[in-house]
Amino acid sequence: MKLSTRTRYGIRAALELAETYGQGPLQIKVIAERQDISVKYLEQLMTMLKSAGFIRSIRGSKGGYVLAREPAKTKLSEIFTALEGQPVTVECLENENRCARAIDCVTRQVWLQVQQAVMDVLDSMTLQDLVEKAKNAKNLNYQI
Repeated sequence: MKLSTRTRYGIRAALELAETYGQGPLQIKVIAERQDISVKYLEQLMTMLKSAGFIRSIRGSKGGYVLAREPAKTKLSEIFTALEGQPVTVECLENENRCARAIDCVTRQVWLQVQQAVMDVLDSMTLQDLVEKAKNAKNLNYQI
């Protein structure tokens, strides 16, 4: 299973907003620069995140984007689903008619477990968890 850039970049952009939560809006060019994402592509992602209710835009010279709710209340699974839809490891999990063996296929159950494990991990983590991981990683880099 390979995650799209839409999901990887979208979660990174949301993390940028989570790290500055409560400090005012971030301009899209700042997020793009910090995360090495093209502004044009990031605009598309921000539109998706805004439509899904995860972020808000603030107009004006000091405007930009902010999270619509606290980082601790936003699960990664919610962002993932908004950007990507439900994860599908094999097509027969989405539609049994795609494979004549789907009904009695033992390996199909394995792929279902893999799919569920991915969602369980994403469901167990919030943006705040990522903020904490990022802080810890930065602290480790500066220790002598």
